[in-house]
Amino acid sequence: MTPRTARTILRSRRGSGHDGSKSFDRRLLAPMILGSILNPVNSSILAVSLVPIGAAFGAPPSQTAWLVSGLYLATAIGQPVVGRLIDLYGPRRLYLAGTALVGVAGLVGLLAPNLGVLVVARVLLGFGTCAGYPAAMFLIRSEAGRTGHNSPAGVLTALAVANQTVAVLGPVLGGLLIGLGGWRTTLAVNLPLAVAGLTLGLWRLPKSPVTGTRGERRSGAAVDLPGIVSFAATLVVLLLFLMDPRADRWYLPVLAVVAAVAFVLRERRAPEPFVDVRVLGGNLPLLLTYARTLLAYVVAYSTLYGYTQWLQEGRGLSASQAGLAQFPIFLTAILVSTTTGPRKEIRGKLLVGAVGQVVASAMLFLLDGGSAVCLLVVIACVFGVPQGLNSLALQNSVYHQADPARIGSSAGLLRTFTYLGAMVASCANGVLFSHRADTAGLHRLAWFMLAAAAGFLVLTVADRSLSSLTSSSTLDISSPKGNRP
Repeated sequence: MTPRTARTILRSRRGSGHDGSKSFDRRLLAPMILGSILNPVNSSILAVSLVPIGAAFGAPPSQTAWLVSGLYLATAIGQPVVGRLIDLYGPRRLYLAGTALVGVAGLVGLLAPNLGVLVVARVLLGFGTCAGYPAAMFLIRSEAGRTGHNSPAGVLTALAVANQTVAVLGPVLGGLLIGLGGWRTTLAVNLPLAVAGLTLGLWRLPKSPVTGTRGERRSGAAVDLPGIVSFAATLVVLLLFLMDPRADRWYLPVLAVVAAVAFVLRERRAPEPFVDVRVLGGNLPLLLTYARTLLAYVVAYSTLYGYTQWLQEGRGLSASQAGLAQFPIFLTAILVSTTTGPRKEIRGKLLVGAVGQVVASAMLFLLDGGSAVCLLVVIACVFGVPQGLNSLALQNSVYHQADPARIGSSAGLLRTFTYLGAMVASCANGVLFSHRADTAGLHRLAWFMLAAAAGFLVLTVADRSLSSLTSSSTLDISSPKGNRP
């Protein structure tokens, strides 16, 4: 998305009659967008580099799946942690530290001698990209409080469209980079991105002391380290089981449950909890939004990784051709987001998105090794519709349902469930494409995607709270709607 497009979106959503001091500070838009796209650009580029990396190191899909899961495990843990720190201390220092770590991860990946070191680079990359999105949501909420504007829909739409634009360019860029200099160039791209992020962060992010949404200083609050550790332990043990779900590893899900119970008990007693489970437990609409996010992104990332691998190994396309084949998905998503962004209703977007995922997943059964290019384009366009609707609607849902004082950690949890969906999808790819991404494996993956899409549809139909939720709902800075059971 170009700066001109971003400014147009913002101007079209701003109310009239406000002077410059009471308008959204557009200087924040560039660092917000750049920080939030660091993770999706690496995700989409990786989609076309898994096969070349596997060939370079002699690793099957079940092993290269760790490149995906390592990134998302780090991000799933780090996003709410960094988001909570942003709630307490403000975005500037955390944004700069995370962006610097992205550069370090790019250098490690560029020089990686084996798959293990490359996985480490992806883990570092996951932690480095944690600050961008929570910082953006924190700044949007802070600007809403400063200006008194009731609707953040324009800025949220700009953020969503920027992420989708990057997702368009990612596979295409990845294919071109691999063609020019091999898969290592897909890691090297993080070096200039980190320099740009550090420059924009130093130049444009506010240095002033941070206050909470009700005006109180937050810098003296404590960090809940035991809660963070038990949260991380739950996700790590769960992922270890999902990467190789066998009967003789039954103890791993048991340990995950034990860690989850310990986490909940700790958070209920903590004076400054990492995740306020008492408030979250009473916020059923927000919990349902997180559940929908998990299911929606199981389908989305199964498409991004599993379908792309099939295009190369099952359909016989090159990495650059597979990247181009993904282009209609993201182009359609951008068109859908920009045209539906001004529309207020969220429930309708989620319903159409849910049905779209069911239809698109079912269409995968039409594919085989000789499928025509036109059929690939049609299926890609169908997948693009729910991606454009769901990402924007879920983001708006969290903004209006979350506690304003915890918008950073709530936005981080939204990304946590997004990346849990990515991890589940990656694990499914490793299991269903155990040796090669052939057509039989794609059809097994389609059944899995259909189940997730059906679950998303059921949760959306059953959630009555969505009827009163709109993307431009009146913003009450002191009391989040979602806290009402």
